[in-house]
Amino acid sequence: MSPKIEAVLNAEGFRLPIVASRWNEFVTNQLVEGAARALRMHGLQDPEVVWVPGTWEIPIVAHRLLEEGADGVVCVGCILQGATIHATQLSNAVAAALADLSLRMAKPITWGVLTCATQEEAIERAGMKMGNKGEEAALALVEVVCLRKGRTTHA
Repeated sequence: MSPKIEAVLNAEGFRLPIVASRWNEFVTNQLVEGAARALRMHGLQDPEVVWVPGTWEIPIVAHRLLEEGADGVVCVGCILQGATIHATQLSNAVAAALADLSLRMAKPITWGVLTCATQEEAIERAGMKMGNKGEEAALALVEVVCLRKGRTTHA
């Protein structure tokens, strides 16, 4: 059996900014707090948070941060489904842009963008009942950056 390689979750010395949408700020504030808490818990003293107007603007700012030397980016936001297909189109476009950007820049970008049917579902996923998706996205980012940078252990 092959040895098991796992990340040592230590973000000290990395630049891992959070890009957050102001739209639905009640929810996104909770996602940012969760992401920042996870980053601090793993050695990043003062997580940088860059606020943008909405989810649509996240990819362009994430791109700038990666160009400026960020090791990876946590993206958080909240898209609520309305009566039209706008939310689906928006989430698909932003997810595709971030995936493409991550591959082109060869740096991880994690998705902490909620895509919920209702405000209540969003609140639950921002820390009330179903964990905090911002925290989960930050933990995933720390793990992938540590794997890329060789902060690993062999089990």
